[in-house]
Amino acid sequence: MAASGTTDDEVGGGGPAASGAPGLRRTLGFRDLVVYGLLFIAPMAPVGVFGALDARSHGAVALVYVVATVAMGFTAYSYAQMVRVVPQAGSVFAYARAGLGEAPGFVAGWMAMLDYLLIPAVAYLFSGIAMHALVPSVSQWVWTALAVVVTTLLNLWGVRAAARVGFVVLAMEIVVLLVFVVAAVVVLARDGAQRDLWSPFAGDTGFAFGAVLGAVSVAVLSYLGFDAIASFAEEVTGGSAKVARAVLVCLVVAGALFVAQTYLAALLQPVSSAELAAEPGRQGSAFYDAVDASVGTWLHDLVAVSKAIGAAFAALAGQAAAGRLLFAMARDRRLPRVLARTGDGTPRVALSVAAVITLVAAVWAARRDDGLDHLVSVVDVGALTAFTLLHTSVVGWFVVQRRGGPVVWWRHVLLPVLGAGVTVAVIVEASRTAQVVGATWLVVGLVVLWAQRGRARSSLRP
Repeated sequence: MAASGTTDDEVGGGGPAASGAPGLRRTLGFRDLVVYGLLFIAPMAPVGVFGALDARSHGAVALVYVVATVAMGFTAYSYAQMVRVVPQAGSVFAYARAGLGEAPGFVAGWMAMLDYLLIPAVAYLFSGIAMHALVPSVSQWVWTALAVVVTTLLNLWGVRAAARVGFVVLAMEIVVLLVFVVAAVVVLARDGAQRDLWSPFAGDTGFAFGAVLGAVSVAVLSYLGFDAIASFAEEVTGGSAKVARAVLVCLVVAGALFVAQTYLAALLQPVSSAELAAEPGRQGSAFYDAVDASVGTWLHDLVAVSKAIGAAFAALAGQAAAGRLLFAMARDRRLPRVLARTGDGTPRVALSVAAVITLVAAVWAARRDDGLDHLVSVVDVGALTAFTLLHTSVVGWFVVQRRGGPVVWWRHVLLPVLGAGVTVAVIVEASRTAQVVGATWLVVGLVVLWAQRGRARSSLRP
């Protein structure tokens, strides 16, 4: 039963409780949900963008992640509200469909699909690049393809088995992060900091609020993935409240890890943020350079191996979420019905299709010198558009439809509106390539929606 006395079939008109609709097996607990969320986010996600954020924020990189965590908290809270009343595998597709209607629901799912299919491809490519650096005799596209195959087999094995293996990988990533923290603290206690202790929050060349906000528009991309937890709503034991709690916990834990590691890395950074801004070529390796200069290459290599394995399993979580989105949209006849087939409670057809798409995208990018740039530039717009519709669906469900009991204005209006403002602002700050690709994908989705409506009208004619 969904909240407010509505059944899953009543929510959105045709949910999993509908007669004959395929369902998923409930095997996940709270820990499993948190593991999937943190795997997708990756505990050391800021490593690759640390230098760029340090340069853009004038050295206030830790403050950037504090603000970004608060900003993404609006989105996490909207997810937590909607998953309680629409506990379905489609995540934002199901929420927008219930709160706004069929067409906005399709658009939300369509835009989220772009994100869910391409983020795993980026993660697989990161894994292939890292492994190629460690074993250069094997091409990076081979490592990339191998990562796709191994994690796909785990996903097809079942969500519970994948969560168990993912827990081991997540534990390894956190151990490596703790090693970095301990090593950094030892170096700082022994040799002192390269910058003022407050500079990661106040800046090393003077505080500039506009510069911090500009960096936040990039930093929020580190959090993409915590929302994937909501796609497992039909596979969790103990009710959807557990999913809502896991979404919020994942965001808080990730935010704390991000702030801690960027604070320490900034104190170890031997060059100023102004120097990084003047030499963009040094920004990508800034985190590793700080580790090399202060701790040693052994920690650099340890972090690199952890990133290689962690990226592959971040892709595993993303692929699992993508498969469930395709499954949910197919179950509601928005995608080919074959994608809604399950085997032993696992959406194996949808997972296989998602795996093939990400494999093609990742291997294509791995074989091109500019492949990573192409993928990274477009992965965020789909998710941010879907987030905007998520916030709107909260207002639609609780305020317009009045289906959630008495309206609480700060919860059902103020926070969703602020959240939508954040996501729209980040879309505006996105690269022109990302905006063009996102707009093109949206137009294609609207054409598909128009064609589906035309077929539906034709089928009703005598």
